[in-house]
Amino acid sequence: GMEGLDVGSVLLTGCDGGLGLGLLKGFLEQPRPPQHLFAACLDTQGKVGRVLGWGTGPIPETLCPLADVTDPNSIKAAVAKVQEEVGHAGLNLLINTAGTTRRSTLATETAENMTLVYTTNTIGPLQTSQAFLPLLKEAAQAEGQRGMSCSRAAIINISSILGSIEAAEAWEERQDVCYRCSKAALNMLTKCLALEYGGSGILCVSVDPGCVTPPLGHGTGPATVEESVRGILQLLAQLSATSNGTFWDWRGQSLPW
Repeated sequence: GMEGLDVGSVLLTGCDGGLGLGLLKGFLEQPRPPQHLFAACLDTQGKVGRVLGWGTGPIPETLCPLADVTDPNSIKAAVAKVQEEVGHAGLNLLINTAGTTRRSTLATETAENMTLVYTTNTIGPLQTSQAFLPLLKEAAQAEGQRGMSCSRAAIINISSILGSIEAAEAWEERQDVCYRCSKAALNMLTKCLALEYGGSGILCVSVDPGCVTPPLGHGTGPATVEESVRGILQLLAQLSATSNGTFWDWRGQSLPW
């Protein structure tokens, strides 16, 4: 666990800022960084390029322009790019970080908000997971692999405590119905993926990074994205078969659905 996460290949969606960019930095700073680290981002010249030292030398395989997780052609192009780099080793770890939100109350919620947020937060991870399944399966079947882990083959869906029906957290602070519904649906997707892909040795888990802006009040979440990333990477190093189809937070605590 503490010696860091040892994983051959990782694809992160939503790397243009926030948690996605933070996780990208976190992976690069691991004692043994992934051999293949794909940053799916809209702007390959932007923040991601700067983090990766763009301009200081060639970064042949890291940038993976995935313009839109809701666009199947965009996802297909990303799969082709990853496949070209990893070959028969497959993809070990897919982290669905891309997400969006709209501030709203029950009184102001709209069909437009609901559709937009669900399309990115729920359909996006579905389509990305479907598209990368062959590469994840290939990684799971690689020689010498046994037991379930993020080093072997895994899909991590970045969710939120706001999607927990049981916890029904922070209603007074932020109703954000569209966001809550999209994350509750994403959690069900995690469970479906776990049931379907688990048999192929692919671990599927939902993680609440605690990076909700503005924060949910004092002491409820990490102070910084860096703190959240540290916790998430520690958690990922510890996940195993018993964690398949479960929901965790950045502190490594199990959350109720």
